[in-house]
Amino acid sequence: MRLEVARASRFARQEAERHFPVRVRIAVPPGGLGRQLAIMHAWLDDTCGATAWASAPAGLAGVVNDAIAFYFADPAFAHAFVNRFCCGYRIEAVAGAFPVRTEPPAVRRGAAAHKTP
Repeated sequence: MRLEVARASRFARQEAERHFPVRVRIAVPPGGLGRQLAIMHAWLDDTCGATAWASAPAGLAGVVNDAIAFYFADPAFAHAFVNRFCCGYRIEAVAGAFPVRTEPPAVRRGAAAHKTP
């Protein structure tokens, strides 16, 4: 069974890399992504469209679920994804992967009304 899962993961990664030129690799926290993964998928579908992105396991051989890769057809979508879901105060690779943001981004506030004299 484990060998079949490894083959399916490798096949998914190869297909995504062949169809999508941009990859963002995310480190999975020890407790997993939980509901955050469903939120990410919903955001990706709404923002990019269901056919403009893919995801696949991106961990090291023998390490289960330590990283996930998101693949994009357009670099602008990858950039928006990193800005939305990765730790914005320190976007840096940790062992080649971005850490996942644990808090939602700040809500944008509109500017106050301005009257000219």
